[in-house]
Amino acid sequence: MSISTTNPKLNQILSSQDLSVLNERSNLKGIRQLAGHLGIMGVSGYLWATQMNHWPIAIPALILYGFSLAAMFAPMHECTHRTAFANNRLNEIVAWFAGLLSFYNSTFYRRYHKWHHRYTQIPDKDPELDDLKLNNLKEYIIEVSGLTWWIGKIRTHTRIALGKVENYPFIPETAQKEVIRSVRLQLLTYFSAIAISVIFGQLWFFLYWLFPLMVSQPILRMYLLAEHTGCTNDDNSLTNTRTTLTIWPMRFLMWNMPYHGEHHLYASIPFHALSEAHEKLKLHFTHVDSGYINVNRNIINNLGQ
Repeated sequence: MSISTTNPKLNQILSSQDLSVLNERSNLKGIRQLAGHLGIMGVSGYLWATQMNHWPIAIPALILYGFSLAAMFAPMHECTHRTAFANNRLNEIVAWFAGLLSFYNSTFYRRYHKWHHRYTQIPDKDPELDDLKLNNLKEYIIEVSGLTWWIGKIRTHTRIALGKVENYPFIPETAQKEVIRSVRLQLLTYFSAIAISVIFGQLWFFLYWLFPLMVSQPILRMYLLAEHTGCTNDDNSLTNTRTTLTIWPMRFLMWNMPYHGEHHLYASIPFHALSEAHEKLKLHFTHVDSGYINVNRNIINNLGQ
C-alpha cells in the first residue's frame, strides 16, 4: 500500500537500502509469533475453563484469554497487508481465521483498510472517520464498551451476507462476490458452533468465545482509539498517526502495531521489523506518546474540542 501524502519526501526518510532490509518478510518469524499468540490463548483459555469457580485465577485468565481473542485482530491486520508471512497464501489463510476469532472478516477488511491507508484521516474519504465520532464522555464510554462495535459488526456482516454491498465504495465490483462468500462462510461457522453447543446442551459458544470477547473488547477499543484520535485530519503521515510506547505483552499480542506511525509511513515493513524502524523514525513523528491509559486520558480531556 502506498503512502498517501502531498509531500513525497515523507516516504523518503529511510534510504532504499534500509527499507529493503526492513521490508524482508519471514515465514519463520510469522509462524513463531502466531504460535506464541495461540499459546497464550490456549493456556489462558484452559485456566478460564478449569478454574471458573476460583475467581483469583479465573478473572485474570478470562481477561487475558478474551484479549488474546480480540487481539487476533492484529495478525488479521498484518496478514491483510501480506507482511506477516513471506507466503501470500499463508497470509490469506491466517487472516481469515484470525478474523473469525476476533469477529472481523478479513476479505472485507482488506478493502476497507486499503482505503484507510490511502485516505488516512481525510474527512469523507477515510472510512474509519465515518465509524468514529466522539463529542462527549458518554459517547466515549459507549465506544470503549464495544457496544457500537458489536452493533456495527452485526449489521455489516448481515448486510453483506444478504448481498447488499452497494454502500461500500471501497469494495470493487470484481471483489464483491468474494467478499459476500467469505462473510457467509464466516456466519455459517458461527451458526454451526452455536448449533453444536445447543445439541450438547452446553454454553460452549458463549463461555469460550462470545463472553470473553465481550469482556476484553474495551481493551482493544482503547488501543484502537489511540491510533489516530487527536492527530491531524490531513494526509501528513508524520502528524496524522500516533505511535504509543507500551509494555512488551501489549506489543507482542498486538504484533508490534503500537508502532503505528511507522506502520502508516511504511506499510510494507512487517511487524517484526517495526521496532527497528521506530529507532530510525521516532524523531520525525509528532505523536509518540507513552501508555494507552495516558493517551486515553488525554482523549477524554480533549473531547468536544
